[in-house]
Amino acid sequence: MSLLRPRRSSLGLAAAVTAVAALTGLAAAAPAAAADVTARPSAKPTIVLVHGAWADSSSFAPVTARLQKDGYTVLSAPNPLRGLAADAGTVAAFVNQATTGPVVLVGHSYGGAVITNAAAQTPSVTALAYIDAFAPDQGETIVQLAGAVPGSALAADPSEVFDAVQDPNLPTGNPDLYVKRSGFAAAFAAHLDRHDAAVLAASQRPIAGGALQEPSGAPAWKSLPSFFLIGTEDRVIPADGQRAMASRAGGTVVEVKADHLSMLEKPADVAKLIERAAGAR
Repeated sequence: MSLLRPRRSSLGLAAAVTAVAALTGLAAAAPAAAADVTARPSAKPTIVLVHGAWADSSSFAPVTARLQKDGYTVLSAPNPLRGLAADAGTVAAFVNQATTGPVVLVGHSYGGAVITNAAAQTPSVTALAYIDAFAPDQGETIVQLAGAVPGSALAADPSEVFDAVQDPNLPTGNPDLYVKRSGFAAAFAAHLDRHDAAVLAASQRPIAGGALQEPSGAPAWKSLPSFFLIGTEDRVIPADGQRAMASRAGGTVVEVKADHLSMLEKPADVAKLIERAAGAR
């Protein structure tokens, strides 16, 4: 019996290699397919969601369900939270290889900075949607924008806001940052059920501290239609700061009474704004 196992393993390896080769071929053919679909103006754009720091793609789950019900293809792009340029490159690669036809890029919080940079590398993107998000201009950082107007819970002594864990794969002095669980609900989701907020605090994904201080590149909102949903109760990016970013981008603005996680508090409003962006072509 033991003599048969290597053969089975070899067959499995051969099948895996064949599958990878087939996927590689499909990836190489993706640009041509994208061009074909783009030529059909009646096709609904694909919605690509980019989560922020201290969250993951599940934060968009209620919004995703509404968009899918309305007939949209919805994808969640990977956001490694390692550095702004690197994260934007990852999202751009995902859009260029995993989608066909027009795309609306949607970013929440730090994800807004990511789509601002990623869309410059993704010719299929037709509009940007910012959900309680940063929309930096060239050279600006998340730290600068968070402290641009009073009221951000992040604009305080870092030792009082974050728990730091040094990832051995990151340079020394560039630790992973977690929002302290004791302050998470008040900053991010004061109007959610406290038990739900506790789950979010426990399941947050950290961001490398250096990402918050990395200057942004040239912003895609200068050449693309931009839509902003602003939570008036936001304590991470105060509403006045979001209004200022939306104004200079010439963006369409919708305001709702919500905290920073408006996708969970007001998913219907968020979905409606994204669909407006989808119709901006």
